[in-house]
Amino acid sequence: MTRILVLLFLLIVLKIDAQTISTYEKPPVFEACESKPLEQLKSCFNFRLNNFISENFQIPDNVKEESYSGDIQVLFEVNSEGEFNVIYVDAIYEELKEETKRIFTQLPKVQPATYNGKPTFVQYSINIAIPLKQPKLESAKQQEKQLSETDILNATLSNEFDKINDELQPYQKLEYTSQLNVPFTHSYYARFDYEMNVLGTNSHTAAKPFIYSDVSKYYDIKGEHESLKKETDSWIGRKLYNERLFEVQGKDYWFTVDPIFDLQVGKDTEADFSTTFNNTRGVFIQAGLGKRFNLTTSIYESQGRFADYFNRYAESLKAFGPDPAVIPGRGIGKRFKEDAYDYPVAEAYLSYTPADFLNIQFGHGKNFIGDGYRSLLQSDVSSPYPFLKLNTSFWKIKYTSTWMWLKDVRPEFVEDKAFFTKYMANHYLSWNVSKRLNIGFFEAVMWSNTNDRGFDVNYLNPIIFFRAIEFNTGQGSGNAIIGLSSKYKWNNNVNIYGQFLIDEFSLGDITGGEKSWKNKLGFQLGAKYFNAFKVDNLLLQAEYNQVRPYTYSHNTEVLNYAHFNQPMAHLWGANFRELVLIGRYNYKRWFADAKMIVGQRGFDFNTAEDNFAYGGDIYSNENNRVADTGIVIGQGNKTNSFMTELQAGYIVNPATNLRLFTNIIYRDFNPEAVTPTTVRSNTFWFSVGLRTDLFNWYNDF
Repeated sequence: MTRILVLLFLLIVLKIDAQTISTYEKPPVFEACESKPLEQLKSCFNFRLNNFISENFQIPDNVKEESYSGDIQVLFEVNSEGEFNVIYVDAIYEELKEETKRIFTQLPKVQPATYNGKPTFVQYSINIAIPLKQPKLESAKQQEKQLSETDILNATLSNEFDKINDELQPYQKLEYTSQLNVPFTHSYYARFDYEMNVLGTNSHTAAKPFIYSDVSKYYDIKGEHESLKKETDSWIGRKLYNERLFEVQGKDYWFTVDPIFDLQVGKDTEADFSTTFNNTRGVFIQAGLGKRFNLTTSIYESQGRFADYFNRYAESLKAFGPDPAVIPGRGIGKRFKEDAYDYPVAEAYLSYTPADFLNIQFGHGKNFIGDGYRSLLQSDVSSPYPFLKLNTSFWKIKYTSTWMWLKDVRPEFVEDKAFFTKYMANHYLSWNVSKRLNIGFFEAVMWSNTNDRGFDVNYLNPIIFFRAIEFNTGQGSGNAIIGLSSKYKWNNNVNIYGQFLIDEFSLGDITGGEKSWKNKLGFQLGAKYFNAFKVDNLLLQAEYNQVRPYTYSHNTEVLNYAHFNQPMAHLWGANFRELVLIGRYNYKRWFADAKMIVGQRGFDFNTAEDNFAYGGDIYSNENNRVADTGIVIGQGNKTNSFMTELQAGYIVNPATNLRLFTNIIYRDFNPEAVTPTTVRSNTFWFSVGLRTDLFNWYNDF
């Protein structure tokens, strides 16, 4: 990883030495240079500028007394009015900085640079040597005499590289209006949730992550970052607190490169080991080519040891092969030292917008559907996966179609030592019925390579009903799920939202009153209170979720609603009820989040005496169910859980969302029966760290 970062650094860094970093066809012109031919204007400009500095610069007394010898580095601009403005100056003595600024205010107004015949601004850098040196102006003919024919040829060819540098422009932060995704974390999205939910807006807030161009209609992320800018003169200070590490913009392209960090150390009072830690290093690249094509990639190299309950859960997800764990939400964890994990991750996607109403993304990552903290339809709690997504927006409608390539990594489904591939497709239609009411319609289907059909073309149609296809291709050919979502804006400050999920619909069983196992249903009901109690940027949220036993599972075991041994919807699978309370507050660069979760779950006993499926484990075969009727939430090894999490910190760099934070978790997990797979736990986990916050970490298993 270190070699990759060094290589990127060498490839990307551009040295700017007394040359423009903006595109122009004619440089600025001093009055004394107006009669010069075009090819001599740049050298004349440099000479006149250096000559003016040499004749008018007054070296401070203390600099003379100490016989100082060195350089002053100056970055300046000639604006579209022909006026000189100093952007940045670096020198050992403050007196030299002040004198440099003074001398540039004395420069006469010049003819501005032009591009396409119109005045434009350009930026230059220059070194002023101390002691001062008298500049020399050589004519083009004198310079040409000093060149051999080979030198002239090489100089001509080398202009191609110089022209690329000349095309560079001041970085305009185009990502904030691009078709790139806003990195999805609940904490960061809370910063603009209010603006996107004001009465009368035609925003669609369920399908996440959002695209910058959609958010920019309601919230100025670029302006927010400008308002948080720290005053600093040094390059290191700007890159640490305000800017991306590398920012490059040309005529029809731009890209940025940033390091990724997640460096944590902590203590779990329940664990036998001394400390918890996470050591993530990586690189995050964003780019735009033209106006309609964008891409991003992030590469992570990580080692970590987490709280004891987290480690146990990770190892319960173990995939086929020698590696001991699957790190929740990330991927396979190899053994690192004796009791830690090494888990590399890579995510990337291409985003193309052929028309204003259509965005197409192809990548490797995660998606989320819902307005709450949890989702019963599609969540981001599993490991990343390949996907193809279409977002279509018109009138009061947003329609999202997503196709995914997933893996069942359990040993019993391995084929030729390769993980078993299955497929998933879903449609989500969001309709703003009125200024207050939004309704969403969802359907999804999971299928496998039955009869060597591979990726079934029946499911490629973005506007067909999956349930009808499932009936026509056979009951065992797929696992279809349908759902409804809704959001009601009570007023500008209060939203009420919910979801309703149907995994299997049998009207007779639902109305029969026998609590049939076929009642595979779930629902969510929540509310958000923005600027709560008239406190700006205070968000309060309450959410209730419940899912009946056997939901998301299937009689064809591989067709469960899961990927990499992790649910594709709610983190807890099925057979649970929970209450989530959340508070979020931010003030300038400071932030604080509080979360409390109270829940009841039903687990399998997994003993020789009782090996029935009670409906909480969505990976088990529902045909092994404990009964056909009398099915209730919490059946099996009933477990009450309580968890509270507090996090507070400081945003070091808003552009990269680099955060310094401290996190405290208290978790009480109390099953009725202690079994090899369900262990009583009482955890206090404290950690501090520095993290580039680009995705959600879920610790609430």
